[in-house]
Amino acid sequence: MTQLESLAEKVAARLIARKETIAIAESSTGGLIAAALLAVPGASAYFIGGAVVYTKASRAALLGIGDAEMTGMRPSTEAYALLCARMVRHKMAATWALSETGATGPSGNRYGDAAGHTCVAVAGPREMAATLETGSAERRANMDAFARRGLDLLLESLSAKT
Repeated sequence: MTQLESLAEKVAARLIARKETIAIAESSTGGLIAAALLAVPGASAYFIGGAVVYTKASRAALLGIGDAEMTGMRPSTEAYALLCARMVRHKMAATWALSETGATGPSGNRYGDAAGHTCVAVAGPREMAATLETGSAERRANMDAFARRGLDLLLESLSAKT
């Protein structure tokens, strides 16, 4: 079992036990977080849905985040990740939401972040955000690391007292 699968099983167990739900908005992980959660048997009890929000157009269409909401904010930040988490939670009426935004590599993004940079956020009864810098330009390895960090943060949020 991979570390990603193990984390997803722990998250799923908590969500099922608490009869809570999750929605996902991810970018540079390309659906890995949603896939890990959906791979757990019984996912229909907790998984509402998810979206790969990779462009400005998809951000507007899928999350309803336009230029007005982006005033004073740029993608690939904790504030932006939290905004995306809040919006996908609201749109899907989920108890919790997890968002990820970053630069997988091999080069950085147009906002000045180096490859290996991601921000993840959880919105729900407890909100948290975190930044990860892997220092690597290896795209696939970064995707896995970003997905693990997102699920770690979600598990941390689910474990905390609210």
